[in-house]
Formats: sequence, C-alpha cells, structure tokens
Amino acid sequence: MTSAPLAARLRVPSGPLFFPVTAFGPDGAVDLDAFRTHVRAGIEAGGAAVFACCGTGEFHALTPEEFRDCVAAAVEEAGEAAEAEGAAEAEGAREAGGRVPVVAGVGYGTALAVRYARLAEEAGADGVLALPPYLVAAEQAGLVRHFTAIADATALDVIVYQRDNAVFTPATVVELARHPRIVGLKDGRGDLDLMQGIISAVRVSGNKDFLYFNGLPTAEWTQLAYRALGVTLYSSAAFCFAPETALAFHRALNAGTPEGERLLVELLDGFYRPLVALRDSGRGYAVSLVKAGVRLRGLDVGPVRSPLTEPDPGTVKQLAQLIERARS
Repeated sequence: MTSAPLAARLRVPSGPLFFPVTAFGPDGAVDLDAFRTHVRAGIEAGGAAVFACCGTGEFHALTPEEFRDCVAAAVEEAGEAAEAEGAAEAEGAREAGGRVPVVAGVGYGTALAVRYARLAEEAGADGVLALPPYLVAAEQAGLVRHFTAIADATALDVIVYQRDNAVFTPATVVELARHPRIVGLKDGRGDLDLMQGIISAVRVSGNKDFLYFNGLPTAEWTQLAYRALGVTLYSSAAFCFAPETALAFHRALNAGTPEGERLLVELLDGFYRPLVALRDSGRGYAVSLVKAGVRLRGLDVGPVRSPLTEPDPGTVKQLAQLIERARS
C-alpha cells in the first residue's frame, strides 16, 4: 500500500487531468515557446495535473533530447503558475508541492523506457506514465519484469498503462501494486469485466490506495460506466481545446446532484457523442483532431508528426462548429 506524494495529489483532483499536445514549428522542430504557452494555459484553466509527452503529446515521435526539454518546460511552467497563483490560494492537487504535478510518458523496450524515466526524473517530473512496451506481445511475467524495471530505475512514482499489447490479469496487477513506487493503473482497454476483476483482486490483497484511471480516448464518453466501478480519475484530451466544456463535465460529474446529472447527459449527447464520431472518422484522429482543436482556439502548435496525418478540412470545420456550439 502506498502513501506516495503523487498518489495523494491525484486522488481527488480539483479539475481535469491535462494531457497537452507537443507543439512543432514550421521547420518541424519542437516549438518550446508554443508548448509552454499551451501548458501554462491548461494549468491556469484548471488542469489538476500535467501529463506531458504521453499519447496525446506524441511521445512516439520525440527524440530523448526533445522529450527531456518538453518535460523540463512543463515542470517550469507548473512552478511559475504556482508562484503566480500563490500557494495559499492553491487547492486540491495543488496543495502538495505548491504546483500541479507533472507526469511524463515513457515507453519502448525496457532499456529505453528506463532511460526516458531517468530523463524525466532529471527534468523534475513527479512521476511517469509507463506506456506499453514496443511491439512485442509478452507473457505476464515479462510485463511484470518490464514495468518493475521502470519503477526500480528512479525515485519517481509510476502509473502503468494497460492497452494494446500490455493487458494484465488481476494477479499481475496485484503483483505490480506491491511495488512501493507503482501507484496506479491507467486503463485504455475498456474491458469493464476485466477492470472489475482487477479492482477486486487488488482490494482483497489489502491495497486500498491503488489508483485507477479511465484512459480511453475521449474518456468522458465512458466515464459514467467507469465511475460505477469506482474509477473516478480519467484523462481529458478535450481539455486541450475545450477547457470550459471539460471543466463543466468534471464539475457535474462530481456534483452528485440531479442538476449535475442532467448536465452530464446534455454534454454527453450534445458535445462528446459528436466528438467521438469525428474522432472515429479517421486513423490517429485521437491525437491529430485534438491538435487541430488547439489550433482552432488560436494557438499554433503545428501539425502532427508522421506517421500520423492531419484530419481533412471537412472534419476540422465540423470540429470548429462543435467547439463553438459547446462554448455558446
């Protein structure tokens, strides 16, 4: 069981968990100025944590040097935002450490994942989100060794990410949860039967502090189902380009009132359902559509890097109309 600082800061977040995009300039290089602006805006809008260089941030497309620079920039912006706000005015996740926590994505094979974790630690991150290992489909014992090696490599807390080729049995999660620095599981699989089994097994093992996150694309769309399992944490890619709407959803979700429930239904039907339809209309749109949304809101964060592609103009136009309708 863990009393890790990161886990305590994420347990009851004051706002959505913010997964910023990574900005690229006209020459294709990382645009740190635009990235800083994006991160700072998300924090000021109410993001409770910054998950930098994860899936939405195109971790797969970044060099180690670019990764280190982006994580360091996110940490600096979180610190500057805390100074501007004042620690006395902070609330929720902001109370510990005086700033929102910064979690960095790490991945690939074990050796590179360990290297990225150490780079994240050097850059000042509070924790890492351990993405599935590159390409291979491993046995459960191999997955345990992989994620344990990441957790052993630094003093940072680790959230493991279940999706694609990294799908865990309940017994595997029980074993991972025994590690003092593995504090949570982010689920991108969407198998609620499996999640119920995992949550029950970890709870019966005596670990009642382990964290669970809904990590499906456009997680708000499925969050009511996850909430029924007791999973209250979720990633919010929509917060990147529609922070007002994402905040309204988060507040309604936690209000526990009939009015809040009615607002949830309105947001799901009027915003998230058409957003999911747009997302599903093209491969990679879970990232490129988010980036298009950020550009529509006035910040040029550049295009996605290959092999991802940009959404077609018609889809972008529909996204613009959806954002404007949600704001109004």
